[in-house]
Amino acid sequence: MEFIRGIHNLRPKHHGSVATIGNFDGVHLGHQHVLSHFAVKAKEFGCPSTVITFEPQPLEYFAPDSAPARLMRLRDKVRALQCYEVDRVLCLRFNKALASMPYQEFIDRVLVKGLGVRYLVVGDDFRFGKNREGTFQHLVEAGRQDHFDVVNMHTLAIDGERVSSTRIRTELEAGNFKEAEELLGQPYKMSGRVAHGEKLGRELGFPTANIHIHRKVTPLHGIYVVKVSGLKEQAVEGVASIGTRPAVNGKKVILEVFLFDFDESIYGQYIEVSFLKKLRDEENFDSLDDLKQQIAIDVKQAKAFFA
Repeated sequence: MEFIRGIHNLRPKHHGSVATIGNFDGVHLGHQHVLSHFAVKAKEFGCPSTVITFEPQPLEYFAPDSAPARLMRLRDKVRALQCYEVDRVLCLRFNKALASMPYQEFIDRVLVKGLGVRYLVVGDDFRFGKNREGTFQHLVEAGRQDHFDVVNMHTLAIDGERVSSTRIRTELEAGNFKEAEELLGQPYKMSGRVAHGEKLGRELGFPTANIHIHRKVTPLHGIYVVKVSGLKEQAVEGVASIGTRPAVNGKKVILEVFLFDFDESIYGQYIEVSFLKKLRDEENFDSLDDLKQQIAIDVKQAKAFFA
């Protein structure tokens, strides 16, 4: 799969494409529904499939302090899209220039001149361009003029409710991991490289793999039962903490994982953490001994979950 960063990196070879546009945060079942249709059409038209997405996501640009927590970082999103026969990802930097671009200019520069779109798939709530003035009907009119088809994919519903990133975020925040998994098509995951930490877990007798998740806000906060992929042939069971670690006056959001029956140096390795159950919220403790006792309880509960 080819990753194209920015309109300025589009070349003549990218002309002629089946395309879709969206945030694709989580690459959930609703997105997968669009991508499956999209892949069929790419084969039918005999041209590459291109996902157009944004970094940062538009709400993160317009309201950085109140934007909802991401389900995925860009890297994870691109890796997930690779599983659905996507040939190219065009990532547009969402900045002042893009936010103020009139919808007709977006159509001309990106869809017509940049990608030479022959077939375009968008969600049923898609708006674009300056002040979100561009609508599905504007795309249809542009398609008539520039000879490309536009299809509005209707929302996928489960249990009578729309599948969306917002709905998944709500389920995760409530600790409803089975419900979130049903909407995602797989357990909710976070990934990253194992980094050096402050070694406090080792001092307490529970050495942890520390992963900087590179996001201001996360849909998860607390202590969780997890499985970790990327270390052995089979996923390794464990217990994880995600948050700012108030017990030790932490400030940066970090993911820490204590792996059961595992004692290897894994600094620098890229791992994937699947969240299965919430055990408790983050807490303050009067002493490190109290924290150590609580971690022992967390480990016992997590092992009981797997047993």
